[in-house]
Amino acid sequence: MGALDGLRIADFSRVLAGPYATMLLADMGAEVIKVERPGVGDDTRTWGPPYDADKNATYFQSVNRNKRGLTADLSSELGRRKALNLIETCDVVVENFAVGTMEKFGLGYEDLSQKFPQLIYCSISGFGSSDKAQDLPGYDLLVQAMSGLMSITGPQGAPSKVGVALIDVVAGLHASLGIVSALHHRNEQGQGQKIEINLLSSALSAMVNQAGAFAGAGVIPQSMGNAHPSIAPYEVYQASDKPFVVAVGNDAQFAKFCETIGADFVKDIRFISNPKRVQHRVELNALLAPLLASNTAKHWTKELTKVGVPAGPINTIGEAVALAESLSLKPIVKITDPRDSSKSKTIANPITFSQTPVEYRLGPPALGIDD
Repeated sequence: MGALDGLRIADFSRVLAGPYATMLLADMGAEVIKVERPGVGDDTRTWGPPYDADKNATYFQSVNRNKRGLTADLSSELGRRKALNLIETCDVVVENFAVGTMEKFGLGYEDLSQKFPQLIYCSISGFGSSDKAQDLPGYDLLVQAMSGLMSITGPQGAPSKVGVALIDVVAGLHASLGIVSALHHRNEQGQGQKIEINLLSSALSAMVNQAGAFAGAGVIPQSMGNAHPSIAPYEVYQASDKPFVVAVGNDAQFAKFCETIGADFVKDIRFISNPKRVQHRVELNALLAPLLASNTAKHWTKELTKVGVPAGPINTIGEAVALAESLSLKPIVKITDPRDSSKSKTIANPITFSQTPVEYRLGPPALGIDD
């Protein structure tokens, strides 16, 4: 049995934040029923290339395993009745339509909670549910820009997005945590509730020390490329053959780092402590550059790791998967769907349980496969 065995979720979400949340819960044993528009389905079904061997968009495949698939046209009376019949059998509803859409269909929390007082209802939006927020479209790229994330990402003066829809992923994680917490409360008190997650608040929370610098000290962080605002040396350096990463986190590590690379300035007053190294980062990097360029990235990674100084190569995703495999982490899972014998490969759920392991029961559903 999975940790969430017996839990049933009606999933009206699409694209990324909601589907990622419900997939994680499905991996843990919940039965998730993904509801899509007839003939069209989730937008990400057409977000390709790339496509897998069966011509499915890998974007959709990456966040929709372990789900059953139903279709319902919520703009029709028949579709709304079908959705309501489903919700009646479920513990949780997840949706990320534009604010007010589910209410328009008579499927908002206020309507449903009167019929089903123990229902957990998770609503995901871009900017919240206030009158001003409702007019803002909740796209990850937009939120990366408006949240300040792009202002601290990339080279100085060149705002950059993160290479994945990170805010959607973070919001999905918050949603899954909120759902499990609400279920615990319901089990204790017999009371359902509404959970609201928005991308902007998720982004601000996820920027931890950077957002905390503004909240606690009024500091507005700036983009610094690969450098760290509070630690040095902690960034990308050029070896003789290619760049690699060094992450010195404390003074003891700095001493070992200097000894390993043959640096004679470990007691230089400019570098005697981490705050000093941050203050004199430019001078420090100027001294490190010729030393690190004297040998290969592989050499430095091996030698620094040996003495407990974090260092490593800048891998491609393929190389990262190979690394995980070499560490016996089993990063890719192969699924044969019992409904239609389709086969898919997916990145494994990262959570390991000692008693209730995650399961890969179903592949991503073909549109309306369980109608």
